[in-house]
This record gives sequence, structure tokens and C-alpha cells, in this order.
Amino acid sequence: MSATEDLIANNAGYVATFSKGSLPLPPAKKMAVLACMDARLDPAKALGLQEGDAHVIRNAGGVASDDALRSIIISQRLLGTEEIVLVHHTDCGMETFHDDQVKDKILAETGLRPSFALEAFPDAVADVKQTAARIKANPFVVHKNIRGFVYEVETGKLREVPLD
Repeated sequence: MSATEDLIANNAGYVATFSKGSLPLPPAKKMAVLACMDARLDPAKALGLQEGDAHVIRNAGGVASDDALRSIIISQRLLGTEEIVLVHHTDCGMETFHDDQVKDKILAETGLRPSFALEAFPDAVADVKQTAARIKANPFVVHKNIRGFVYEVETGKLREVPLD
């Protein structure tokens, strides 16, 4: 059985305990979380979130990409969120490469160079600060109440990153 088939089977158990209509559309905690997609990081567990508490936006590195910003803007302007939590982590794959190296490799393999930035970074703490600054600079983001953290994959602990 494939991993996807396992997930589909798991859904049957979820459906059996699902309480239809019990969750309001706007997030209960009025919060959006931007986190790295790394499988070792479960933002809901690390932050103690339940279904319906927050919008969780994930991508490689937890980067404030155009698409992540689009989601934050929709989250705030249409769904009432007022806080943003950033979660990067230790031992991040984004710290292991440089954009141009990967783009050159992709070009050599496919004949096409990606037009988008991969946004590798050398330091998770510095990138949390960069991500917060990018969000704060966006004129479409209404609420600039941002806190940033680095999740330790070794211990599960969140370390807050001072943003000011």
C-alpha cells in the first residue's frame, strides 16, 4: 500500500470522530502562523493549537514569499486575524545551499532556469528577522503584530527571536 493509500485509510477514522459545523470560519485565536514545511516541525503541536485556532501557512523555510504574503493578507483582511507568528527551525535544509547553485543544477538538468527565488539563508535567527521585516514593510498587511521563533528540532523547544 502506498503512503497516500495509508492517508486515505486514516481519513476514515477522522471522519468517524468529526463534528460537522463545530468550527467557525475565522480562526478562534485570530492568528496566522508562517512556518517551515519541514516534516520534523508540527506547528499545531509545537504551539498547542487545535483545529480552528489559526491559519497555518507553510513553505520551504517559512519564507514571506509573495504567496505566503497573499495568504496572510487574505487571513487578515477577510478572515479577521490580527497576529502573526513566525516559526523557523534548527538544522534547516534552507541553510545548506545557495540559490544559484541549485538553479544552475536545475538548468543543467532541464534546460530551464527557475525564475523564482529559492530564498536559501545561512542563519535561521537572522531569517526570522528578515521575514518579519518583509511582512512589516508590506503595505497590504494590516496588523503588524508579529513574533518570531526558532523551533529546536533536537528538543521541541521554541526560542523567541527579538524582532526590535
